[in-house]
Amino acid sequence: MPEAKKLKFLFAINPISGGQDKTEWETGIQTFFETQPHSADLFLLDGKNDDNELPARIASVKPDRLVAVGGDGTIKFVAEHALNANLPLAILPAGSANGMAKELGIPTTLEESLAVVVQGVEKPIDLICINNTEHCLHLSDIGMNAQLVKYFEQGKMRGKLGYARGVLRVLMRRRLLQVRINTGREEVLRSAFMIVLANARMYGTGAIINPDGDVADGQFEVVVMRRLPFWEIVKMFFRFRPFDPKNIEIYSATSVHIVTKRKAYFQIDGEYRGKIREITAEIWPGKLRVVLPA
Repeated sequence: MPEAKKLKFLFAINPISGGQDKTEWETGIQTFFETQPHSADLFLLDGKNDDNELPARIASVKPDRLVAVGGDGTIKFVAEHALNANLPLAILPAGSANGMAKELGIPTTLEESLAVVVQGVEKPIDLICINNTEHCLHLSDIGMNAQLVKYFEQGKMRGKLGYARGVLRVLMRRRLLQVRINTGREEVLRSAFMIVLANARMYGTGAIINPDGDVADGQFEVVVMRRLPFWEIVKMFFRFRPFDPKNIEIYSATSVHIVTKRKAYFQIDGEYRGKIREITAEIWPGKLRVVLPA
């Protein structure tokens, strides 16, 4: 019987993702691979020159799988480099929300997620290409949530308390956006608190914003949050029922052009991207290979 292939794994670790020290994760990874026939190389992201240093490490190690260790922002960053190097992306969820990992059914414990990294199967998922420069794996949005992401990044408080403080601040300052949305099939003008480009179904908080979303269906959804009555918010967190289209509309699309009357907050996969007035986006079907539970 032929010997199973020995694989090389390169772990790209965000040491402060989610406001938590990752020393235990580093130790856990090294301990796990002591009993494996495979090898693991650890690379710590420092946020300074990662765009140059990570590709250099990939070229040096020549891994079979590239592993993102962190939250949604880290996963997005490492996924870009996996795409450029034509490598499958594996995930260790080590952020504060871990929305994409939840979406993909990846376990939250270190040992179980490491088992998926090594034993999981590679499956293609879609990406949303935004403004021909960036890729969204999970959820991007304009408006209230992007404003919350900005406040969360700026604040000294992390975790649930920091999130709660940000929510209160955003709710007190919320403003309607005047938006033109063109999917190629239809064009609408709307007043909305938030516009979501959804490749997935739910945020890391568990809020289901796009109940029929599928990361591998060759399309994405544009979710228009026109009003936010209490019961619509409840639907997102508890036993889902269809949204009232007077409050929340969902448009399926393979491309979209969005223009806002004034500049609005914008985020991609949990990373704040500043204020924008115009966005173009299109689906890239099956563009990224991701390692998922068998």
